[in-house]
Amino acid sequence: MTTRTKRSGPAPRRVLVTAGPTREYVDPVRYLSNESSGLMGFEIARAAAERGDEVVLVAGPVHQPTPAGVTRVDVVSARDMLAALQEHFPTCDVLFMAAAVADWRPKRRLAGKWRKKDGGTETATLELVKNPDLLATLGRRKGERLVVGFALETGNGRRRALAKMRRKNTDYVVLNDASALGATRTTVTVLGRDGSERAIAGRTKAYVAAQLVALEHPAAR
Repeated sequence: MTTRTKRSGPAPRRVLVTAGPTREYVDPVRYLSNESSGLMGFEIARAAAERGDEVVLVAGPVHQPTPAGVTRVDVVSARDMLAALQEHFPTCDVLFMAAAVADWRPKRRLAGKWRKKDGGTETATLELVKNPDLLATLGRRKGERLVVGFALETGNGRRRALAKMRRKNTDYVVLNDASALGATRTTVTVLGRDGSERAIAGRTKAYVAAQLVALEHPAAR
């Protein structure tokens, strides 16, 4: 008779994580972006893989090593990231939307280098158009998935973070501020759709990631 050994610990999930910035090119050498290092998203992917989850990490242009056991998909623009998410979201159980996605992109990408200064003008105008809202797009098809969004706010952003959670149909939103960009430590407040609230102050992003990966779906509480 064959005896099967049951796996200890929580049941594995299919986890989808986004990380890093996006780049929106003006011309072949210039782009709009931000200072996100991607570390928070990479630590979430690492923590989920160590938990035993099957992890797909959709990463913007960053120089972070891929965590062991994680499938990495590299993208550049917000629309690239949306395409990758639309491919993997239907089969995931959990989404952590940690990427700092550009809200705007140039209306027209120039084929050659932008040489506005050669005309002798002192000012220039760059026309921008909105990027698709990735989290809202996926939130409309959330179903029973656990969805965790991030809100980087300056000042007292709690009200805006709560509004974002409702508007984008997430289960939790992780509120932080600009001090998190490029840092190894962070202070966050995890706000839940169920009214829960937890502050984590001055801890490493690896520690915060472990707490986030342990979040339960509000319906299961």
